[in-house]
Amino acid sequence: MTYNSPICRDRIRTIPEQFSWVDHRLVRDRHIELLSHEAATLYLFLVTVADYQGLSYYSDTSLCERLTMDTPTLVSARICLVKAGLVAYKKPLYQVLALGDRTLGSKKPKVTGEAMAIPEIFKGLDGGAK
Repeated sequence: MTYNSPICRDRIRTIPEQFSWVDHRLVRDRHIELLSHEAATLYLFLVTVADYQGLSYYSDTSLCERLTMDTPTLVSARICLVKAGLVAYKKPLYQVLALGDRTLGSKKPKVTGEAMAIPEIFKGLDGGAK
């Protein structure tokens, strides 16, 4: 067995026909680092149950039961997701939002095809701060 071979060949994941997937940018662009464990749990649940527009109508009571959270914890998790720009909420509707471009602590330099001096590149990365 090589390291790039599946461990369980009979359980290779495929993308289902219904809308239910997690965007890799959640980790790659470090969105997940803004979340508490409870907020990440709520986000995963919402991504899993949302329709093709990212909409879910689960009530607070149902979410608390399914995620074994009390109401204050659920509210805190929801606020965290809204502040992170991952979810919109208007009772009773949740909408999982498309991920925007985000990288904590760094900005990607604008690619122009022109040569740049190294100090200019670093200046672009820190927003021009001295």
